[in-house]
Amino acid sequence: MKDKYRVAVWATGGVGRYAIRTIADRPNLELVGVWVHSAGKNGKDAGELAGIDPVGVLATQDESEILGGDADCVVYAAPAPPRMREAIGDLCRILAAGKNIVTTAIPGLVYPRGSMPGRVIDTIRATAEAGGSSLFSTGIEPGFGADLFPIALMSMSHKVYSVRGIEITNYSEYPAEYDMRELFGFGQPLDYQGGLKMPGTLRWGWGAAVTMVAEALGVQLEDIRETCEFQATPRDIPTAFGLVEAGTVGATRARCIGVVDGVDVITIEHVDRIADDLAPDWPKGRTGATDGIWRVIIDGEPSFDAEFEVGHRAGESHNDHGLLATGMRAVNAIPWVCEAEPGIVDALHIPLTSPVGALHPHRDGIPAF
Repeated sequence: MKDKYRVAVWATGGVGRYAIRTIADRPNLELVGVWVHSAGKNGKDAGELAGIDPVGVLATQDESEILGGDADCVVYAAPAPPRMREAIGDLCRILAAGKNIVTTAIPGLVYPRGSMPGRVIDTIRATAEAGGSSLFSTGIEPGFGADLFPIALMSMSHKVYSVRGIEITNYSEYPAEYDMRELFGFGQPLDYQGGLKMPGTLRWGWGAAVTMVAEALGVQLEDIRETCEFQATPRDIPTAFGLVEAGTVGATRARCIGVVDGVDVITIEHVDRIADDLAPDWPKGRTGATDGIWRVIIDGEPSFDAEFEVGHRAGESHNDHGLLATGMRAVNAIPWVCEAEPGIVDALHIPLTSPVGALHPHRDGIPAF
């Protein structure tokens, strides 16, 4: 690996801000560019946008400054669900310019099979190969909690009968209104058929991760099923994305299920609430927690029930720590992605992306929060 990798950040929302702070703190990374969508951010120092001291890099709305610059890698943190066609176009232009990409924007790209249409994968792969660049899509889930984490656990398995990865989240503090209302359905009537209930939506988001787990086990899925349930809130609940009225969706439970030999064997499940007391019979953490939990249950020999929690200390925000973990899965992978062969990179086929330069025994450096 090189001593230092030059990095640009594309968009400065939640993940982008954390990426800037981390890049500024790491001895093996150098921030060389920042692209922003808002005219109000154009020309501002990246450190100011990230909430830290100035770093001497000014944000730009001119993407040619990033594409024509000297970055080895671009952290692509722009929102994708409401603008998928544009996001894919962004990725292809960046790859064609010879820039490697790490991103948390498109979960269907965590593995090159299972989610995205073949023509889209072929286009991205061909563009990357022509540009001599690589793309790695990741996150806390998909990207770790319900795919790489269970794969690591199953390295201790004699037999596996089924594996189930569950994300358990309270989204009351998550401000992304489109994601919460249109995609997850919070605040919608119980008969809402958009977002997660639309056929193909769950497969698009999680099918790649389910497929990665299957192929880690050396099997091919014969089908990927989708299920989604809603439960209503009995009272009005104020949230970061607005008021959710009584009688509308207050909890969602969505599953993407891989089938082998007619049996449901690999499941990614999200149980999401906007209040801890909603949907009391739905899965929780081992101690009853309802936020910031990723739990993996493996039926096999041996059996496993393992979980991790982000932001577990008193006063810490599950939402903030989860967002940070999501971004760090991308930032910590930069050296490995830059050294990978051109194309689409996935967590099953690159080394463990350890956080080089992250250790601070004296608690110095730039804090994330």
